[in-house]
Amino acid sequence: MLLFGLAQAVLSQIPDFHNMAWLSVFAAVMSFFYSFVGFGLGAAKVIENGVIKGGIGGIPLASPMQKVWRVAQSLGDIAFAYPYTLVLLEIEDTLRSPPAESITMKAASRASIAITTFFYLGCGCFGYAAFGDGTPGNLLTGFGEPYWLIDLANLCVVLHLLGG
Repeated sequence: MLLFGLAQAVLSQIPDFHNMAWLSVFAAVMSFFYSFVGFGLGAAKVIENGVIKGGIGGIPLASPMQKVWRVAQSLGDIAFAYPYTLVLLEIEDTLRSPPAESITMKAASRASIAITTFFYLGCGCFGYAAFGDGTPGNLLTGFGEPYWLIDLANLCVVLHLLGG
């Protein structure tokens, strides 16, 4: 944690910070890479298992109140996983510019939400289908082999966070 904070402090000292669009692109590519790895390894694990673990009802619990509590926690996790929703209203508020920019921005927003949803649902569904009720919080930690691919995906996570 301290090393990450130190790296962020060093990176924040880069001069001409406004001309670093490449860093945003780099961070996005890293995000796509580790998402593809999680998606692909989850699908491969389901195929390897030959069976879908877990069920539509989720984790069996002792009481309905526990189930309601878990669902509420899950909704909070989903809301936290979509950081885009925090800035969506600000983005839409700026769309009062000329119509051509407004149309382009709305199309870009729709595309980004669709792509994000595809990856979140794909990783979540394949992860649950692969591991069932034992799905780890960090999907990449559930896979053992291939180590090099898991290590590369974890490196991409770190680089993505540093780029943010």
